Amino acid sequence: MWNNVKAKVMGLKILHGFCNYCTQRHASVGVWVKRTPEKHRRCGQVPGKTRLFATRNYLSTEPPWRVLFFGTDDFAVESLKLLSASRDSNDRVVESLEVVTLSNDVPVKKFADQNKLPVHVWPLGDLQGRFDVGVVVSFGCLLREGLINQFPCGILNVHPSLLPRWRGPAPVFHTILHGDTITGVSVMQIRPKRFDVGPILHQEIYQVPDNFTADQLGATLATKGAQLLIDTLRTLPERITNRREQAQDGATLAPKISTSMSWIVWEEQTCVQIDRLFRAIASRIPLRTIWMGKTIKLLDFAGKCNISLSGRGRIPVPGSMSYQKESNTLAVCCKDGWVGFKAVMLKKRLSAADFYNGYLHQSFQNRPGPPKQECLFHSNRDRTELHSAGEENSLTQLHVVH
Repeated sequence: MWNNVKAKVMGLKILHGFCNYCTQRHASVGVWVKRTPEKHRRCGQVPGKTRLFATRNYLSTEPPWRVLFFGTDDFAVESLKLLSASRDSNDRVVESLEVVTLSNDVPVKKFADQNKLPVHVWPLGDLQGRFDVGVVVSFGCLLREGLINQFPCGILNVHPSLLPRWRGPAPVFHTILHGDTITGVSVMQIRPKRFDVGPILHQEIYQVPDNFTADQLGATLATKGAQLLIDTLRTLPERITNRREQAQDGATLAPKISTSMSWIVWEEQTCVQIDRLFRAIASRIPLRTIWMGKTIKLLDFAGKCNISLSGRGRIPVPGSMSYQKESNTLAVCCKDGWVGFKAVMLKKRLSAADFYNGYLHQSFQNRPGPPKQECLFHSNRDRTELHSAGEENSLTQLHVVH
């Protein structure tokens, strides 16, 4: 009969396995156990033989844990770094660490390779009780119930918002876009079939600094989320016992950002809204407008401009442009004022001065009367209306949008 002493001598301190006759895990503390047919009558089977195997006690209340990490991007790497470092710390919460990712060309895979962490190919097969807990950070795939159930402590998720606000793949972008002054990070348990609906184990509030971009906020929350994850794992059984379901009220969705969000609607968006839009998405998708039938990208946002055109014989309509020589800024009229840009992109990048001197200067010489088309930016949705109105200029080419 195998016993604890022999298991330790043979290096079987953390042995594990599944029953030979059913899919149930049988808990023992490093001891080899001979299973008899009576143990499995509940499975409706009458086995003809027994099997010697060992399992770890899955009801252990103390770390360190055997962790399987699911992730892809730089946000996820911050959590993976702390998990990896925890294996060698005095206050160890991670015993072993392995990684699942979706591509060879992502930051998580590169970090795993550099630190010699085992990497699994997605989708996963049977894990055979090899892990205590899973951790998901920016993975992007729903996990099936059968996979979740293979982790005795479930699968945790680090999410950069105060759930249930901003469920979905882009919470940081929507936090900036909607002007939230308070956000945070949440550690929750994964549930199958839907994203970000599981019970909360731990949350931390964070006040969003003024003028923060989505990139800055994401980097800050990645660091805070990683530490919150370690804190959660340190007292995981207690956290699971005291978990709370998410409130039904206050839930909002944070869908992926897309190019369609980058078009400015000058007559509807305020200076503040354009500022938020730029800080939310411009590092990935430049803001866009229509000029002379072509797409033009607006770069290097300069904020709100204090401009008065009274007495100049020109009525400032949304989309009107004004070049500010003293600050080398191209100002554009929106719903409630003017916003400035230091550069634009046509076929190549042009400073505000180059754009004005090369394309706008002559048109600006004749100020009286309504602004010329050369001095106006149009919203993307105006293309059809302008074409239907029979505009006799290059706006008839508005169907060619890159």
